[in-house]
Amino acid sequence: MVARAARSAALFEGTVRHDCEATVTIEAPARAVWAVVSDVTRVGEWSGECRGCDWVGGANAAVVGAQFRGRNRRGVARWSRLNQIFRSDPPNELVWRTMPAGVYPDSVEWTLRLTEEDGKTTVTESFHVVRLPKAMEIGIGLFMPQHLDRSKDLAADLGRLKGLVERGAAPAG
Repeated sequence: MVARAARSAALFEGTVRHDCEATVTIEAPARAVWAVVSDVTRVGEWSGECRGCDWVGGANAAVVGAQFRGRNRRGVARWSRLNQIFRSDPPNELVWRTMPAGVYPDSVEWTLRLTEEDGKTTVTESFHVVRLPKAMEIGIGLFMPQHLDRSKDLAADLGRLKGLVERGAAPAG
């Protein structure tokens, strides 16, 4: 009961982590990792929450300005978000943001950084909350508390990415 009260009180203090990151080293060159992470249609293969993405507006590659829609699921919750590529530096860095719209006025910037050394690639996935209205932050705490701290989620995503790339898996489908 005390833990529940503390969590409830913390919700009104803004406990959603606005910055988070995880890192993994993959036994593969950066170009092999880039081939997977820059193809947004493959995100569902390694993300625990995103079930898939589709390019929109004629886009078909991770270039600045390209947009894609991600379909997400967490427990019984399902939602879709429009995203836009803000930086693309193959095979070193990919940055995109969720675009605020309608019932989702927030925006989160996601970054994947790849650094190759001796044929291995260190991948760092991070996010930064660009915009999050207080009412939405409270709602996240109440209805999706798993989103208060996504550290473990990012680490798990990178673990799945590592396995996928190291197995040399072909695209699903």
